[in-house]
Amino acid sequence: MKHKIRHHIRQKIKSYSALEKLEKSAIIKEKLFNEKEFEKATLVMFYVSLKDEVNTVSMIDEAIEMGKRVCVPVILKEEKRLIAGEIKDRERDLEKQHFGIYQPIAGHVKEVPLEDIDLVVVPGIAFDKDNVRLGRGHGYYDRFLCGLPKKTRTIGLAFDFQVLDCLPKDSHDIPVWKTITA
Repeated sequence: MKHKIRHHIRQKIKSYSALEKLEKSAIIKEKLFNEKEFEKATLVMFYVSLKDEVNTVSMIDEAIEMGKRVCVPVILKEEKRLIAGEIKDRERDLEKQHFGIYQPIAGHVKEVPLEDIDLVVVPGIAFDKDNVRLGRGHGYYDRFLCGLPKKTRTIGLAFDFQVLDCLPKDSHDIPVWKTITA
């Protein structure tokens, strides 16, 4: 079932033009930046978007310009887990690594303690009305999210067609606190 949903959503994303994705991403960014949790957050963890995700590149740059501390996921492939790595400059501090994802340059990762993170911006293939998240199927985010302190807010970003009425949920699936769409 999850496989079919992923396939269906990926097909829909492919039908979106690059311009449509950028326009919707800009609306989502404005909604996120107007969230009280974002405004008061000192340290925000963003995912570095792939071409089939809500674009976070300008969000990362603008958050840094606003004086917020920013971290991004670092995949520890051998350990099958994520850690948060702080960056100061997206263009200078990131390079393409596992799964084609941009991460802090190998050997220059400054790990951030989970309790320091105020807000985590979470990617997903799909979300549902109860904020259940369907990821890419590797489990990295679910393992990461279950280790966060209860006070840390998690917000999923999605194009409106990525929000379904109900998703299948396994015991290890961690819902996000809120989903922002456009």
